Amino acid sequence: MDREEAVQKLKALIGKDLVALAQEYNIPIWIGERKNKGWAGHVIERYLGLPLNSAQAPNFGSWELKIVPLKRLSKGGITVKETMAITMIDPYHVAHTPFEESHLLLKLKRAIVCARLFESQQEERSILMKVATFDLSDPKIYEQIKKDYEEAQRCIREEGFECLTGRMGGLIQPRTKGAGHGSTSRAFYARRNLVLKILGI
Repeated sequence: MDREEAVQKLKALIGKDLVALAQEYNIPIWIGERKNKGWAGHVIERYLGLPLNSAQAPNFGSWELKIVPLKRLSKGGITVKETMAITMIDPYHVAHTPFEESHLLLKLKRAIVCARLFESQQEERSILMKVATFDLSDPKIYEQIKKDYEEAQRCIREEGFECLTGRMGGLIQPRTKGAGHGSTSRAFYARRNLVLKILGI
């Protein structure tokens, strides 16, 4: 299934409740008292008939699925609830790879972003609101992302991998990923302002 075909199929899901689909596909939202954090992604992958894969290469060949939660604002609008993980940071790869050949750019160019409405921690309902692809044709966005990558690249080369922090980057931040504050792994995340641009909110 190519990216365009996947986008068209996913757009048919807009307005549907992913919780109801999870029940239909026997995908648990809760495992005991712990939430299955990836449940929404698993639902969409099952809907598309595709396997789960978290490898560095895009997981469906020519494209990759990203799920982001949205939340309602007090005045009725919606916004992005959190940042979006893009790819793990391999310090050697980033230090030695120009932006144009980076995992970061490859992942961005091939992403399909599905946004679901987060209503409560109980996850009794979650409507799929938007399906979007990355448009890097805006030179300002492209140049800012490149600048953010090269800032992380300089940091790794000159100060070491540990210097990377979520305070860096205008649209892309390199921050810790994993359990606890002592995590040593890091990933590139799209800041909320970039996710809003992708989704056209």
